[in-house]
Amino acid sequence: MRSLRQAAQLTIEELSHTSGVSVRAIGNMERGVSRGPQRRTVEALAEALRLGEEQRAELVEAARTGRPRPAGPVPGACELPRGAGDFTGRVRELELLRRLAEQAEAGQAAVVATISGTGGIGKTALAVHAARHLAEAFPDGRYYVDLRGMDSVPLAPGAVLSRLLKALGVNEQRIPSDEEERAGLYRALLADRGCLIVLDNAIDEAQVRPLLPSGGPGMTIVTSRRSLAGLEGVRQIPLDQLSSRESAGLLRAIVGADRTEADPDGVAELARLCGNLPLAMRIAGNRLQSQPGWTISQLAGRLKDEERRLEALAVGDLAVATAFALSYQQLSGTARLAFRRLALAAAPDFGVPVAAVLTKADLFETEDALETLVELGLLTSPYTGRYVFHDLVRLFARAQLEQEESIEAQQEARRRMESWLLEVAVVAGRWFDSDYGAPPPEWRSLVTLDSEQEASDWLRAEETAWLEALRSAAQRGEHAAVVEVAVSLGWFADIWKRWEHWREVFELSSHAARAMGDRLQEAVLLNHLSEVLTVCEGRREEGEATALRALELACEVGDLRQQGCALLYASRALGGDPANMERELDYGRRAADLLLQAGDLQRYPAAMARYVAALRVAGRFEEALKCNLALVATLSDPAYGASPAVINLTLGSALGQLGTTYLALERWEEAIDAYQRALPHHAAYALTWALGLTQRRLGTALRRLDRIEEARQALTEAARLYEEDGDTEQVAEVVKELEEIAAPSATAER
Repeated sequence: MRSLRQAAQLTIEELSHTSGVSVRAIGNMERGVSRGPQRRTVEALAEALRLGEEQRAELVEAARTGRPRPAGPVPGACELPRGAGDFTGRVRELELLRRLAEQAEAGQAAVVATISGTGGIGKTALAVHAARHLAEAFPDGRYYVDLRGMDSVPLAPGAVLSRLLKALGVNEQRIPSDEEERAGLYRALLADRGCLIVLDNAIDEAQVRPLLPSGGPGMTIVTSRRSLAGLEGVRQIPLDQLSSRESAGLLRAIVGADRTEADPDGVAELARLCGNLPLAMRIAGNRLQSQPGWTISQLAGRLKDEERRLEALAVGDLAVATAFALSYQQLSGTARLAFRRLALAAAPDFGVPVAAVLTKADLFETEDALETLVELGLLTSPYTGRYVFHDLVRLFARAQLEQEESIEAQQEARRRMESWLLEVAVVAGRWFDSDYGAPPPEWRSLVTLDSEQEASDWLRAEETAWLEALRSAAQRGEHAAVVEVAVSLGWFADIWKRWEHWREVFELSSHAARAMGDRLQEAVLLNHLSEVLTVCEGRREEGEATALRALELACEVGDLRQQGCALLYASRALGGDPANMERELDYGRRAADLLLQAGDLQRYPAAMARYVAALRVAGRFEEALKCNLALVATLSDPAYGASPAVINLTLGSALGQLGTTYLALERWEEAIDAYQRALPHHAAYALTWALGLTQRRLGTALRRLDRIEEARQALTEAARLYEEDGDTEQVAEVVKELEEIAAPSATAER
């Protein structure tokens, strides 16, 4: 090397610059330290030296001769650990690894796969199982090293390289002392060998990067609790918990088919309590093996107590809590605090702001902490900005919280979180109340609520969290806070009618108002409760009784608005029953009169729409049409003083009512026009049920005019909307109408 460089009249620095090979590497070759450089390095130097074919061949041969030629792998060195004979599931992941092995056999660029996930998810079991079943693809051996990433001092890359080089047959005296040179020798050996390397339990990218090959017919599988997203050119394989079916299969493989088939319900319950975590299922299976007298349901019964579940999921030296503890020990600062305190969050998933409130950190620091928890598999992030605990990890977090923080600190953190949730719920709910609207300019929080859409999105995303905060406030007797939250959400409840917890919200709050002796607020909340009982739960008798109780309270305090509201909700509760038609008409007429007297331009249109519906059901179509047209004109008048949101919402309802009135009068063209005008108003508030109903009735009117293709489109859309809304009964009825449309045309073709 030296003679060739000197003949070319180049310094080492000049040759390095021309070839791209480091000064140090060239110097090592010339001093005899490096006797077998890689072929790519030799070719780069030959090109830079402008060597002829003969000289180039001599240089390549010298490098090849100087390269260590071990006799072969050392038996027992870096041997794969014993695999699980009852390995179950992971079909998709195994197929992916098989395809990657085929790529490696084809001699493509270095094939590297990373398997990541929380402790106990089965990363090592999958890697080892795959390595054993891919033996034919790697004739030059399969090697395993535990990188000890969860230890206080993980293995250094240099130490790992030394182990692997020895296993590959390199004499210890020939292993370079320099880590970079070890890595180079390792890559040179793997460039010509079909080896499978399993690097288990990596701590981070820096530990792994020097251990990856640059090419050759081999494959490397790396497992880690972190995603190792910083590694370039690797295939990431994140692991989730097993499916219920896979969990049942694993349990069957451990304890036998007789016991699992004898108690299928117990198997399903045990899998649920174990969170479908492979380690937990294996521990449960091993416990059942050691206790042949137990049924699976008996063990499931022992695990139902959350306080003792982690303790029960331990057998021998296997313990779920230990697996999580290894990850927890890697945390510090805000991430450690967030992990513990997020056990206080009641919701199944949560965002960055809730965690920031619990930790008292800013949003950026909190987000970094949560991403660290995701990296270590202590949280998952199913979609941007939301985070989820595995059930067993949540129990571990709760245990750490109880061990490391005082009762007072826990209570203070919980109260701070709940107060924040209720405050934001009030501000978000008021967006839909024309008396408030947007938050006051001075309001500041960890979330932005700059539009009705943002307010709605927050209320829906954090529904479990703020509802649990409301329950806690009610239990503590914080009546004013409970009433304020529920009252602020009254208008939003009209939009989000399908939420199953409105009854609880308004029962809690009406009881709180009664405890405060505030009869007016109790009337307000009973009116909301009446609407929920009628519309959401179909409990019409209770709905009417509740509205009449609200009417009684409103009369006692002389509030015309709430009297009108109570009569409106009582009218809705009767729901067009012919037996109660006179009472319904009376409620509806009085409701509209009282609301108009009270100057309540927000609710007056709803009362009139209800009265119109009652007139139509009573067969008084001309009266209904007259009132309906007047209502549409009122709402369409720019001078009408209700809020734009209420006008849009109630105008959609009024136009829908108008279409149905025209339908009853067999004025098909006018019905079609009214329904088509109603649709955009319903769509603006994503009122799926109203859109479905309007599309269905539009289809009916179109059929009457033999506009069959348009009718089919409307009914198809109605079916889709009902399905989206979960109303299977309506879906079936619309499908039947579509079949009726198709039948005549099919007959004509025959």
